[in-house]
Amino acid sequence: MGNELVINTTSHETRIALIENGTIAELYVERSRVKGIIGNIYKGKVVRVLPGMQAAFVDIGLEKAAFLYVADVFDSMEEYDTFIDPESGEEPVPHPLHPIEELLQEGQELLVQISKEPIGTKGARITAHISLPGRHLVYMPTVDHVGISRRIEDEAERERLKEIVDRIKPAGGGFIVRTVSEGKSEEDLIADLNYLTKLWDEVAKKKDKIGAPSLIHSDLDVTQKVVRDILTESVERIVVDSKPEHDKIVQFITTFMPKMKYSIELYDEEEPIFDHFGLEVEISRALGRKVWLKSGGYIIIEQTEALTAIDVNTGRYVGKHNLEDTILKTNLEAVKEIAYQLRLRNLGGIIIIDFIDMEKEVNREKVYGALEEALKSDKSKTNILKISELGLVEMTRKRVRESLGRMMCEPCPYCEGRGYVKSKISVCHEIFRELRREMLDIRGTKVMLTVHPAVADLLYDEERRGLEELEKNFKKRITVRAKPGFHQEQFEVAVS
Repeated sequence: MGNELVINTTSHETRIALIENGTIAELYVERSRVKGIIGNIYKGKVVRVLPGMQAAFVDIGLEKAAFLYVADVFDSMEEYDTFIDPESGEEPVPHPLHPIEELLQEGQELLVQISKEPIGTKGARITAHISLPGRHLVYMPTVDHVGISRRIEDEAERERLKEIVDRIKPAGGGFIVRTVSEGKSEEDLIADLNYLTKLWDEVAKKKDKIGAPSLIHSDLDVTQKVVRDILTESVERIVVDSKPEHDKIVQFITTFMPKMKYSIELYDEEEPIFDHFGLEVEISRALGRKVWLKSGGYIIIEQTEALTAIDVNTGRYVGKHNLEDTILKTNLEAVKEIAYQLRLRNLGGIIIIDFIDMEKEVNREKVYGALEEALKSDKSKTNILKISELGLVEMTRKRVRESLGRMMCEPCPYCEGRGYVKSKISVCHEIFRELRREMLDIRGTKVMLTVHPAVADLLYDEERRGLEELEKNFKKRITVRAKPGFHQEQFEVAVS
């Protein structure tokens, strides 16, 4: 079964699902109120230089100042030249970086590009190394270098593409040859190169005409960006439910990918397009904390500010032979689901996977190898460490935008994002402690206690003895009033 792109567009939101082998693999969401900003180019002003962090904050006109690290400041590839280690004669080592205080001063204006969107409480990550992506090439106007995508493995093809780009590229600029360039003609690469160099000329001219902070260049909208970056020969069909969006995609492909043959269909049925393809159920599942495996086991996914923890459990699965086989099968099944969920939920940063402990080293190697294999289809860069004796895998996954959960959900206003609330019994005992503190200062003989209805029921029933003890000790009458609008942890003490 070929892969498909399913696009749902409304006036307020665009959702794009990449379907691989009949299952949603990636989901892109862009809302009209919150446009994606990765790839946008700004003229910014340095507001603070931090020598202790070798970084700077730059005002680019967003709500929060953007973060610029020293390695992202240099405007020439010369600063990245490597030299041969005189001891080994082989191993290249990086040229030392200049201190950021020698490169930037407060009030300085510079051209920067968004490399990571604001995530959580952090501002956007920016770079002074501008890159303009096309269909086949990525143009780096400030870097004199030619790179080839690592996903192109054939050495002869790598050499062919490098020779072409070295010959046609303008002096002083650099290019990265993208994976989709494999097998493409020189004419395809030249067309991309001409478009990108013309685009850079327009950016350079605009930069000199306006002050900072200001937006210089906006990247493509989410639909065009996904079509540009994801559309390969493996995608056989594009289905879109909006006529204007359909026409825009046709025009984009005709202009930038005239030789590509795709089936672009306009969906006009009454049933919503994501319901028709069964995607809404999968999206809802991707927002859940627990994900069940076919065998009866399950994984728990917990996302925090700093990392994501994934816990594997056997659940209802009891196996057929012995414990070690049961554990191995559950872990191997979990590997496929974890790799799938990482892509679908767009989880990034540090990820800790707690596999069920395996006694045999050979089984740990099987699970580790399966995880490596499962992550090969992931376009985001990953780095995995070996399974520890405790069954833990530490890995990182490149993150440039918010995860699906952070984008589509918000912290629970009731539990304030903790994921739990104090039990009703704990609240009752907290009330008793507060009453003991306040009774000494209360001069009246009647005390009104206002609480959540569930807490009121407990105070009248199982915890009634605690109230009676307080009334006896302090010689005051305590009346409990239930208020439905109260938070379970909320209560008020008043004298009447």
